[in-house]
Amino acid sequence: MTDTPARLLSLLSLLQTPREWPGSELADRLQVSPRTIRRDIDRLRDLGYPVEATMGPVGGYRLVAGTAMPPLLLDDEEAVAIAVGLRAAAGHAVVGIEEASVRALGKLLQVLPARLRHRVATLDRATLPLLSGDGPTVDPEDLTVLAGAVANRERLRFAYRAGDGAKTRRQVEPDRLVSAGRRWYLVGFDLDRDDWRLFRVDRIGEPFATGARFTPRPLPAEDAAAYVASKLRRQSPTPTLDATLQLPADEARHRMGGYGEADEIEPIDEHSCRFRSRTDAPDWLAVRLLMLGCDFEVHSPPEMRTRLRALASRATHAAGPA
Repeated sequence: MTDTPARLLSLLSLLQTPREWPGSELADRLQVSPRTIRRDIDRLRDLGYPVEATMGPVGGYRLVAGTAMPPLLLDDEEAVAIAVGLRAAAGHAVVGIEEASVRALGKLLQVLPARLRHRVATLDRATLPLLSGDGPTVDPEDLTVLAGAVANRERLRFAYRAGDGAKTRRQVEPDRLVSAGRRWYLVGFDLDRDDWRLFRVDRIGEPFATGARFTPRPLPAEDAAAYVASKLRRQSPTPTLDATLQLPADEARHRMGGYGEADEIEPIDEHSCRFRSRTDAPDWLAVRLLMLGCDFEVHSPPEMRTRLRALASRATHAAGPA
């Protein structure tokens, strides 16, 4: 192989397989001399790829973890598998990795060849996930369009369905996507209303990036997450859950996992904290409380205590006699 860039990419692809490669085997695979392999290894190191060499009569090379992750080379099957997994994580709000999933999916779909995008779409249409919790699902295609417009600072057009069912067309300068309380929200400046607005992504339809660029406007809040939190509190001024947890506040945040902008955790003392949530998913809130693995007391609403008693009754019945 005489094309140096192509040879380096082929060499990097081989090294990303988790094994040690003897120099002679790499030379045979790429049909070059061992000396050329040594030079190519030095080139990869100069580019920032941490290639480790072992001494001995045969010698070998392997790619090790570095301080920064180099670009990955994927074959067709690997690319499709990752894209399908990211679509599932992004579209169904997997706790803790929602926003990272959308960013990664947007980058991957941007470089996928058309034949692989078709395979990903076919697999997505042919499969049905079993969802957990009672949060709404969103179309991963819509999410990637929104994320791309945010990243590229492009104006968006989309159809929007309000809570009362009213349908409108919007033209928006998107600022950020925020995942909170098992929902996705788009923060953007609505050009027709000349004001900032919060849009639930599961109510957005037919999003289209117009290609028209814009200069970002200053948000009326510290950041997009703070803006979403303030809007959610305004929409639901009374918490849908108020409870005391027998956990330190930091530990409660860690165990909560899905702690979002609709939640508040305030320390009471070093052993307990107050948890308030405005998430409109009461059954999911009850399960979250039980999964914390600590004692707690629900102050309001009374309906939450009723839900917990029902869950306790089912669990006792399922467990059978002691």
